[in-house]
Amino acid sequence: MFNYLISLAILFVLSTKYCFCMDSQSLNNSFVSGFSPAVATWYGSPNGAGSGGACGFANDVANPPYNGLISAGNQNIFKHGQGCGNCYQVKCTENPACSGFPIVVTITDECPGTCNNEAFHFDLSGKAFGYLAKLGQADKLRNAGRINIQYQRVPCKYNTGITFKIDTGSNANYLAFSIEFVGGDGDIGSVELLPSNSKGSLYMQKSWGCTWKAGIPVGTKGPYSVKLTTIESRSTVIATNAIPGNWSPGKYYHSAANFS
Repeated sequence: MFNYLISLAILFVLSTKYCFCMDSQSLNNSFVSGFSPAVATWYGSPNGAGSGGACGFANDVANPPYNGLISAGNQNIFKHGQGCGNCYQVKCTENPACSGFPIVVTITDECPGTCNNEAFHFDLSGKAFGYLAKLGQADKLRNAGRINIQYQRVPCKYNTGITFKIDTGSNANYLAFSIEFVGGDGDIGSVELLPSNSKGSLYMQKSWGCTWKAGIPVGTKGPYSVKLTTIESRSTVIATNAIPGNWSPGKYYHSAANFS
């Protein structure tokens, strides 16, 4: 009994000093909900990669690591742009051509209008829709046009670092970039630009989709590190010196940092 009380006392001291606790707000409950029902359609060419449209990914969706396995989402998925970059497992079982095996898609665009007639509607690229089918039955499944599916939110996993694509309208006084290949939650809640010649941060504003912008004060110079914080789990990562001092509009800059 004495040893038991001693153990409790030690645990109490450690917990008050180091706080072995977890903020409930840091838990991302979206990842533990299990599969739920939704509707899926597809757009573009039958084997097409879809679009980066409203999220600002443009034609990057056709290339690794997205590889065309993307989807537009209705408002409950797109979330006015906050859903850009989220990853979902989707599968179908009700159509005879369905394989029943889940695939992972990234949200890269919005499906407006009638897509909001259902609670959750995924408008998949033609390629992703075909990947839901049994071998050799992709066209048969696409011919169905609209199917019932199951979906669940999952962490994004990319074998690369977070990438910054400089907006073509950027100049010496204004810097904007889209943020791609974000692991973990997949979404971004806040962005801070950390100039190399200043101890302060430049807090960026969300422009649209996954594009963030900031005015650059006179005398502020790169290279710039970028601090990113996700929306739900509030996880933070710093991409050190990700954007060089001689950055150029339209260029891509790949960092070594990402969320796990």
